[in-house]
Amino acid sequence: MRTLLALEDGRYFEGESFGAIGTRVGEVCFNTAMTGYQEVLTDPSYRGQIVAMTYPLIGNYGINSLDQESRSPHVRGFVIEELTQIPSNWRSEMSLDEYLRRWNIPGGQEIDTRALTRHLRTRGAMKACLTTEQISPAEATQRAIEGEGVIGMDYVREVSTNKIYRWDPEDKFSVPWSIAGNGETKRALPPIKFQVVAYDYGIKENILRLLRQKGFAVTVVPAATPADVALALNPDGIFLSNGPGDPAALPYAHETVHDLMGKKPIFGICLGHQILGFAFGGSTFKLKFGHRGANQPVKDLRTGKVAITAQNHGFAVDAESLPTDVEVTHINLNDRTVEGMRHKELPIFSVQYHPEAAPGPHDATYFFDQFAELIEKQK
Repeated sequence: MRTLLALEDGRYFEGESFGAIGTRVGEVCFNTAMTGYQEVLTDPSYRGQIVAMTYPLIGNYGINSLDQESRSPHVRGFVIEELTQIPSNWRSEMSLDEYLRRWNIPGGQEIDTRALTRHLRTRGAMKACLTTEQISPAEATQRAIEGEGVIGMDYVREVSTNKIYRWDPEDKFSVPWSIAGNGETKRALPPIKFQVVAYDYGIKENILRLLRQKGFAVTVVPAATPADVALALNPDGIFLSNGPGDPAALPYAHETVHDLMGKKPIFGICLGHQILGFAFGGSTFKLKFGHRGANQPVKDLRTGKVAITAQNHGFAVDAESLPTDVEVTHINLNDRTVEGMRHKELPIFSVQYHPEAAPGPHDATYFFDQFAELIEKQK
C-alpha cells in the first residue's frame, strides 16, 4: 500500500506503508542513531512527533518487552528507508511491523530518509502529514499546515503519571546485557543510600533503573505536584526528568522548581534542564532542527573533555538569558548551544542530554554519581 509523507512547505516523499493504516499529523524530526529504534518509539519525549530514522535498515532485531522506555509508543508516525520483514534476535518477541499495528501507528518505508534529513537541516523543523489515504500531495500538505506543531504545546500532561508512587524494579538485580556472555548477566543492586523525588515530565524507564542502580530509592510524582507536597515526602534530593513539548508552555513546572531551589539538591535532564533554566530566570529557544541521536559531541568547559552523548530535544536554553549566578558547564560542539549548567551557590545542576542513554553511549552516566555526591555534601 502506498504511503505519503507531505511536509508543510510542499515537499513530499512517497513510499510503501507498514504498521497501521491511517493519517497522522505532527512535527517531523530525524534521529541519527543506528540502533535503539524501540527505545525511540517508546520515549515519551517524542510525543506529538513523526520520527524518521537516518540509518537505512531498521527492524532487524525485532521488538522485546525489556527494551521499553515506557508502557506504550509515543510517536505519531515512523518513517524509515528499509524494513526488515523477518527479525533475527534471541530476545525478539514480535516484528516492528506487528508492533506498530498493535499500537495503531502508521509507518512509511522505502522513503529516502537521508534526503528528508538534508531537507530538514536546510529548511528547519516543520509539520508533516503521514498518510495511507489515497489523497493528493497538495491535500496532504494542507493537512500538515493545519495540524498542530510543538511550539506552545504542553504534552507533559499527556505523558506524566497521575499519581505518586514508589518505583521498584520487578527484578531486584540490575540487568546489563552482554553479548560476550551469551545472554543475561546479573549484579545485585546496591543498598539504598538516598531517597529522591523524581518529577515525571515523561520519564524514561532507564533513568529509573540507573537511579536505583546508583543507590537511590525513587518516588515518582506527577509533573504538576506542588513543591510543598514533594518536600513533605522528605527526599534527600529532587530529580527533574526528560519530557516532550515546549518548555515555555509549562509555567506550573517553572514555578514549582523555583520554589524547590535552595531547599534540596536538584538534578535535571533534558526537559528538566530546560525547566530549570526558566526557574533560574532564563528562557529557551527552538533549535532549527533539533538534536536527536546517539552521536552528539559535548564539551565540558571545566575540564576540556569531550563526550559523545545521546540526545533528543528540539529546544535549548538561551545562555544569554541566564543570570550571573548560573554557570554554563557544557556546550554542544556542533552548534555551541548550552548542554549543561550549574548554580554557583546552590546545589543544583543539569544537562541537556541523556546520561542514561538508551539508546546511546554510556560516557555520561557519572552524572548520577555526582548527584549522589552532591546530596552527601548537603547532609
